[in-house]
Amino acid sequence: MKLGQQAMEALKAQIDGSLKQGDDLVVAGVIGIRGTQLLMQKERETLLQYFSDGFLWSTARILEKCSVSADISEIFKGKVHARYDLGVGGVLSGMWKMAEASETGLRADLRAIPVRQETIEICERLDVNPYKLLSEGAVLLGCTDGEKLVQELSHHQIPAAVIGKAVAGNDRLLYSGELTRYLERPSQDELTRFAWGGEWRKDKKWQS
Repeated sequence: MKLGQQAMEALKAQIDGSLKQGDDLVVAGVIGIRGTQLLMQKERETLLQYFSDGFLWSTARILEKCSVSADISEIFKGKVHARYDLGVGGVLSGMWKMAEASETGLRADLRAIPVRQETIEICERLDVNPYKLLSEGAVLLGCTDGEKLVQELSHHQIPAAVIGKAVAGNDRLLYSGELTRYLERPSQDELTRFAWGGEWRKDKKWQS
């Protein structure tokens, strides 16, 4: 179902610029960091049934260093066609929003998306999808030469990866090995699975 005019305008307002067909999709930073931090704070007692206190302590220290600084814009200024600061709903929400606002299709490889192993393990224990998890501190970018941008970001000690490409048409496909599925319209953030997660229940700026 297509968005109405008002919802589309609100959505486009969240995206800086617009994807062009053939653009590479790049994630700068690591997804799920903020969501993982909240899970560790709020679900600590549950997690201690599976992980040692030392593991949780060291993971907390690691995650503190993973967020992308707000001042990195100068690195890719003039080099990207589209930018979206990831947040509620995680990287899958960000990809759908960018493609929908740009009126393009996309192809993306889930295995290429930068995610910490600690996030994967914590999410597995709590039955959470890390790709739909609050991802403040990571940025989704669309540009002509993704590999060149990734190299430049790496020179500034910023992890990044090319995860896919904008294509003609409306199909938005996700690949994971031999599995292929469609990228669905964003649902609620995974934090809303928990009683304390009401704050992230809806991205109200366009889901009216």
